[in-house]
Amino acid sequence: MGKEVAESCVESVMMEMVSAYCNRFYAAKPELAARRIEAIGYQVGHQLSERYTMERPRFSDHLEAIKFICKDFWSELFKKQIDNLKTNHRGTFVLQDNRFRWLTRMSIDPVPVDTDSSQDPSGATPENKAEQATSMHLYFPCGIIRGALSNLGIPCAVSADMSNLPACELIVSKLTILFVSGKNLVDIFFTLREQD
Repeated sequence: MGKEVAESCVESVMMEMVSAYCNRFYAAKPELAARRIEAIGYQVGHQLSERYTMERPRFSDHLEAIKFICKDFWSELFKKQIDNLKTNHRGTFVLQDNRFRWLTRMSIDPVPVDTDSSQDPSGATPENKAEQATSMHLYFPCGIIRGALSNLGIPCAVSADMSNLPACELIVSKLTILFVSGKNLVDIFFTLREQD
C-alpha cells in the first residue's frame, strides 16, 4: 500500500514553489525561474515514472509509452485520463486535458493596478502579467511529463498551451538524434508542431 498525499497539499506546495521561484529567488529573471521549476518537475516525473512502471515490461514503441502517460500515469496524478491525444505521426503528440486540475482555480483576469508607470519599469500590461504568472504554473507539469518520458527512453521537449483555461494542451515533441557519419558530433533537431 503506497503512501498518499492530499491533493490540496500538492496544489499548495506547487503554488508556493512557483511563487518562491518567481517572486523571491529569480524575481528579475523569469526565464531562469521557469527553467528551475521545469527541472524540479523533471525530477518528480522521472521518479514517478520509475515507480509506476516498476512491475511492467519495457514499452515496445513510443506510442505505447505515450498511451501509458495518457491513461495510467495521468490517472495516478490527476484522477482522470487525458481527454484527447492527437499526433502528426512524425513525433509530435498533443495531450489535451479539458479541466486540468491544477488550473481549475486560476484565471488570467488582470489585477487592477495603479496607472503610475514609474512603479513598473517593464511596461508590461496587467493582462500580460496575469498570463505570465499563470503560465509559470505549467512549467512544473511540463517537466513532469518530460521526466516521465525520459525515464521511458523517449527524449523530448514539452510545452504547454493555456489559451482556454482551465483546459490545457501539452505538446510533446520527440527529439530526433542524428549522428554525423565518421565524427563524434551529434545534431539534435526538434520536430516542430505543425500549424493547422
